[in-house]
Amino acid sequence: MTLLEAIIFGIVQGITEFLPVSSTAHIVITQMILGYTFPGLAFEIFLHLASVLAVILYFWKDLLKVVQGFFKFIFQRRREDRVQFYFGIYILVATAITGVLGQLLTGFMGEGLKTPAMIAGSLTVTGIALIFIDKFHKVGNKDESSMTFLDAIIVGLGQTLAVIPGISRSGSTLVVSLILGLNRETAVRYSFLLAIPVILGSTVLAFGDFSPEMLAYIGPLNLFVSFVVTFFFSMLGIIWLIEFLKRSKLIYFAVYCFILAILVYTMINPETIMEV
Repeated sequence: MTLLEAIIFGIVQGITEFLPVSSTAHIVITQMILGYTFPGLAFEIFLHLASVLAVILYFWKDLLKVVQGFFKFIFQRRREDRVQFYFGIYILVATAITGVLGQLLTGFMGEGLKTPAMIAGSLTVTGIALIFIDKFHKVGNKDESSMTFLDAIIVGLGQTLAVIPGISRSGSTLVVSLILGLNRETAVRYSFLLAIPVILGSTVLAFGDFSPEMLAYIGPLNLFVSFVVTFFFSMLGIIWLIEFLKRSKLIYFAVYCFILAILVYTMINPETIMEV
């Protein structure tokens, strides 16, 4: 891998991780275009770690509030910490469902998830879901205090679909949360905070894929550069998306997904993927 390619991977991952357009699909597409097939998920997870670091730094106050409220309620049983305790539980419930079912789905479908046809179809589904929530669904007024275990379970199921490249994790959690009646601010916050345990859990599961061979293939400098670039563009993506959702509509992302789906299906040949 060249330094320029490492920068390209970092930019692609950083920009798309938290936009409802599927960062995994973009990484797979970038691999196809540049002619790479990485063994295992180590490199993808490595880039995701840079993205989750950006989330932790941006939402550190919210994260600290949830963690403190969670443990204070356990040990002190203070009534004012009850909402944050249950919000923490809802994050854990959705994460557990995603972890278990995501592993089963990945093991069942394997590399079949990463074909151009599958990616194009999944991007189309993402676009349709975004149009539905944008045009035909009225935003609710539920916040953390009125969420339920059922909400967390359904969001976890929706998030599980994001193991399919083309189904956006942020998009699926945001859409499902809005369908369940969460207000936009709570849905966005819940979606971002869910990224932290999901990505950290994926890192643990993919730990065996990190190897000296992978390091030698990509190069220590390239890994470092791709991590830094991913972190920087992830932070930009978070800031931009939050501001964008305050004044604009999700339909723009839907149009992008449709255009990308057409390009993937018609222009990317699976034979262009080079085996390592």
